[in-house]
Amino acid sequence: MPKQSDTIITWFKSLQDSICHSLEQLDGSGESFREDLWDRDGGGGGRTRIFKGDLIEKGGVNFSAVHGQMPEKIASQLGLKENNFLATGVSIVLHSKSPHIPIIHMNVRYFETDQGDWWFGGGIDVTPHYIIEEQAKQFHQHLKSVCDQHHPDYYTKYKEWADNYFFIKHRDETRGIGGIFFDRLNSDINTLECNHAFVKAVGSAFIPIYTELVTANREKKVEAKDTAWQSIRRGRYVEFNLVWDRGTKFGLDTNGRTESILMSLPPMAEWHYAYSPDDNALALKTQSLLKKGIDWVNYS
Repeated sequence: MPKQSDTIITWFKSLQDSICHSLEQLDGSGESFREDLWDRDGGGGGRTRIFKGDLIEKGGVNFSAVHGQMPEKIASQLGLKENNFLATGVSIVLHSKSPHIPIIHMNVRYFETDQGDWWFGGGIDVTPHYIIEEQAKQFHQHLKSVCDQHHPDYYTKYKEWADNYFFIKHRDETRGIGGIFFDRLNSDINTLECNHAFVKAVGSAFIPIYTELVTANREKKVEAKDTAWQSIRRGRYVEFNLVWDRGTKFGLDTNGRTESILMSLPPMAEWHYAYSPDDNALALKTQSLLKKGIDWVNYS
């Protein structure tokens, strides 16, 4: 394993530690993350950390570093020759108790092979049960600020990538308000050090972004119609993760730890035939905003 991989892995571990500590403080329940250490039969392992408190109903902050012979199916999908690979990173999904606090997801990762291939990937996206335009605007402005510090084209490019990636094709709707998504940041894009610096900036933005969303929404009153709508939107989240998400498929196809891979799913979700929230004006408005191409930074 090259020295550069050791440095990257060490930073991912430190990111997991700092985010877990900050989330415990933000939740305020006095609860701590449960940690499960695991090994992968083919090589490597990880640290799965799961949380349940007063604010967060189910949250996961996972670190993994797996390596070994890449399955032929995965190599073919990635356009690579047979190889030994290393994949490492941190993946986060938080489902709050309150339907007024959005689901948030972040993933930052690094991949390399013994054939000389390497790249970074990741992003942050938010899935509000209720879309509040001003909060969506602030979220995207924060991401744009992070991106602009590294390249003037990053936000526009990676925001569009997120719109296209976090799209539930069979529903013809976006999973939420998107964010940024990027992959294959390699020497064609920038040096390893510069790409790693950008990934660090994205990872470090997670807690400020989530804290802002929590602070704006945690004291809002919750009614029965809000909880019902939350369950429906969580169902859409499940559909995307199990049908379309490439990270889920990669983890399962490489014999990753199933409990860690599926920690992204909510504790409870519902499906109702031909459901329409006719008695919930904010839910109807949210449905109208689940589409690609909204310029949230300049939204008015």
